[in-house]
Amino acid sequence: MIFTATPIGAVVIDPERLSDDRGFFARSFCAREFEAHGLNPRVAQCNVSFNPRRGTVRGMHFQRPPHAEAKLVRCTAGALWDVALDLRPDSPTFCRHFAVELSAENRRMLYLPEGLGHGYQTLAEDTEVFYQVSVPYAPDHGGGVRWNDPAFDIAWPLPVTMIAERDRTYPDFRSR
Repeated sequence: MIFTATPIGAVVIDPERLSDDRGFFARSFCAREFEAHGLNPRVAQCNVSFNPRRGTVRGMHFQRPPHAEAKLVRCTAGALWDVALDLRPDSPTFCRHFAVELSAENRRMLYLPEGLGHGYQTLAEDTEVFYQVSVPYAPDHGGGVRWNDPAFDIAWPLPVTMIAERDRTYPDFRSR
């Protein structure tokens, strides 16, 4: 795997392909390699999200301590614009974001450490997303910030065609 650090602490991971006449083989996860790169390798839960409509936005979500989660996100069908948002108050990149295209074609993954918010917009119909998370979902510790909050200045690539009421109506971040 090829690990590329981002300015906010998320890591883009590209599979290192071993190709032959049959196609290729690549690892998509290795606890030893994650630990060697300072990433949390714990996997406590795996989730799948399916989105039939292009332009769908999900997020920006996070879990509060003591249930803060690290995530490894991969697009298994279609394509998406994946966004990591630094919500760690003591971080030098607090309120900054990083975005990358993940697709079934590029097989790229995004690792988000604890304390980062996460969201995405689908770039294709019938987009499926697979998540590995370090802790089980704890509804009482879940939270979010609005996808278009001016405090973060996230440039989404498409008009929004679908978004959950809760994601659309989070209050302004600065007024909390």
